[in-house]
Amino acid sequence: MFEAAASGLGTAASAVCTAAGEEAYTYGKNIVNNMRRKPDNEADNDLEDNHKRLKEKAKKLYARRENILAQTKTKLLNQVCEAWISRVMKSEEEVRELEIKYNDEKSNKKRRSQHGSSKSRTDLSNIMAEKCDELHNLWLEEKSKIGILVEKLPERVIIMHGPKPEDKPFLHSTVEEILGHLRDKNVKRIGLWGMPGIGKTTIMKSLNNYEDTAKMFDIVIWVTVSKDLSLEKLQHKIADRLKLNMEGITEPEIAQHIWRELKSKRYLLLLDEVWDFLDLSLIGMYESEMDSKVVLATRYLHVCSDMDTHLELNVPRLSEADAWNMFKVKVGRNFNIPNVEPIAKEVVIECAGLPLLIDKVASNFRRRDNIHLWRDGLRSLRRWPSIKIQGIGELIECLEFCYENLKDEVQKDCFLYCALYTEDYEIYTDPLLECWTVEGFIHDASEFRVARGIGHSILKELISVSLLEKSEKMNHVRMNKVIRTMALKISSRRCNFNILVKPHEGLQDAPDEVEWQQANRISLMDSKLGTLPKMPDCNRLSTLLLQGNWELKEIPDLFFRYMQNLRVLDLHGTGIMLLPPTISVLKCLKALYLHSCIFLMELHLNGLEHLEVLDIRDTGLNHFPIQIRHLIRLKCFRFNAFGASSKVVFII
Repeated sequence: MFEAAASGLGTAASAVCTAAGEEAYTYGKNIVNNMRRKPDNEADNDLEDNHKRLKEKAKKLYARRENILAQTKTKLLNQVCEAWISRVMKSEEEVRELEIKYNDEKSNKKRRSQHGSSKSRTDLSNIMAEKCDELHNLWLEEKSKIGILVEKLPERVIIMHGPKPEDKPFLHSTVEEILGHLRDKNVKRIGLWGMPGIGKTTIMKSLNNYEDTAKMFDIVIWVTVSKDLSLEKLQHKIADRLKLNMEGITEPEIAQHIWRELKSKRYLLLLDEVWDFLDLSLIGMYESEMDSKVVLATRYLHVCSDMDTHLELNVPRLSEADAWNMFKVKVGRNFNIPNVEPIAKEVVIECAGLPLLIDKVASNFRRRDNIHLWRDGLRSLRRWPSIKIQGIGELIECLEFCYENLKDEVQKDCFLYCALYTEDYEIYTDPLLECWTVEGFIHDASEFRVARGIGHSILKELISVSLLEKSEKMNHVRMNKVIRTMALKISSRRCNFNILVKPHEGLQDAPDEVEWQQANRISLMDSKLGTLPKMPDCNRLSTLLLQGNWELKEIPDLFFRYMQNLRVLDLHGTGIMLLPPTISVLKCLKALYLHSCIFLMELHLNGLEHLEVLDIRDTGLNHFPIQIRHLIRLKCFRFNAFGASSKVVFII
């Protein structure tokens, strides 16, 4: 019992001591706090000072931020700068919150106790002091780091994947030629044009990557334009290349930013695959006082002139030697197969000097590791597009687009007509234009001379879109093998333009009667034909080209019996001695070519009253045919002055 009483007394004493200790602790703490607490007027002064400092630091920092944003309004900020601006923005929010607390403190000051008011003002003042230090550190950080990193300049040249110029000598010379023109202060714009697959893009890439290009310009800008690229998209591509920030601004504003960015720079703009006129001033690219240049690559010559180029360079097909060397390099080790070289040369001929086609075909033959596979590959190549060869289909599609892009059916018909002539044949333009006219392609001309003028315009257009080529011979054009194959493919799909042509080398027998019957136009020129079918049924036939068959001595009497719609008949350079009686049934015949028929001694023109073109130069005739007086529609007459070597042409 005593022990229990003692225990209770001890517990009570302990509680009393504890309560007394807590009271003493609280009292002591208050004394210390009162000693630490500044007088009210001193706390107010500190708060006002820190508030003033905070506003000054914030104003200074925000001004620097706005200055950076103004300087880099059109620049894509780098990550360090973006992070710094983000931290400034966050600090700005915190400063606004402190400003609210400061205002609250000022308005509630009279309603608070002296103790509470002094403490809250001191705490707020301390927070403001810390925030001042934070803002100052942000300002110092910008001075030491951001100022250097904010200007993220675009690379001078972006190297593109492609062959080195020195690896392809046929490209190297063209690149060197362009570089020479780029050094000429009078040349501001250069146009590079040629048919698809000729190597324009490869030349442009080589120019972009060439070491001398980077030395000549502050920045090289490459843009692949393509058919569906709008002016707006082109502008954005150039702005991206310059690392301009386009967010939230209009096209005219972007144009101004591009202009300001480039006006003090010497730039080279490379535009590949240009399909139509581009007004570069609308996207902010004007002729620079810094001797900047533009090089554009296109399929169409007229695009160069529309773009005001000072110089146009046509990219020709590869020479036989260059084509051969390119093919050998691409094929590699399989070129060493015994007896493969003669086949390889035939393969290269089929590629028609087009680098793209050589590249695709060589890649195919690179996988053929014996002579039998090479022979089979050559057979397939000669039968394309009926046999699918990798890479060729894409090229044909590009060429077909050039055809489809011709402005009217007249140009398309005139182009397809050229496929009657053998591949790479030197087509003399005068007879070609006459055939276009008498075939009815050019039907709006009141006079023959006018029609010839229209024909020359069409010819120029076909050359400018790379569907025909100028020949080294004056007044001659050519259609290369690939283009001709495409033209024959297209004509086969047209019910009114079915062309029958046969390989000219070694052809001795005429096509069968079914082929004659189905054709609208037939070309068996420059062959070894000795005979013709006796009476082919070909009422649909409008053009028949038999020139250059020296072994053709005789035409069957009934040969023309069912050719009432024939308009063009070319027999020049054949061995014929006279025309058969059925020539008189050709009531629609408008052009007859007999020049260089040296064995032709007699000529009857009965029934040919609609004849408009007649050529009898260098024949065995020693007098005019008596029926010539009845050819009242004759507009072009070529003949020798009998007894003299001079040649005379009358054109009405």
